[in-house]
Amino acid sequence: MPQNQPFEIPQQLRELAERNVEQARAAYGQFMDAMAQATGRWMAAMPSNEMTSGFKVVQEQAIQFANQNAEACLALTSELANAKDIQDVLAIQSRFAQTQMQAYALQAQELGRLMAEAAQSVQPRS
Repeated sequence: MPQNQPFEIPQQLRELAERNVEQARAAYGQFMDAMAQATGRWMAAMPSNEMTSGFKVVQEQAIQFANQNAEACLALTSELANAKDIQDVLAIQSRFAQTQMQAYALQAQELGRLMAEAAQSVQPRS
């Protein structure tokens, strides 16, 4: 195999990948909507107090982070489908890995902070 032969994804495959990403995005949206409705009903059935309200904030933030991460993965897929060559694929993947690792670290920090706040709100006051 010659070294100078360019890596190229056929246009039909690119279009198929884009359609699949859009279908995955729609399916994920439906799943998240159903999950939000189910957890909303579950939270509504629980007695209202400081504990549930504090952890409800954690739950809402976790769902928002899950949506952001899923959207980043779907965007990665679209970007990879449009890569021009193997170097482009590697650059896209590297950039994604760096960006997502930073995002995960910030998300973990935020969720930890929110959990600590929620736990603090249920501590007995003396």
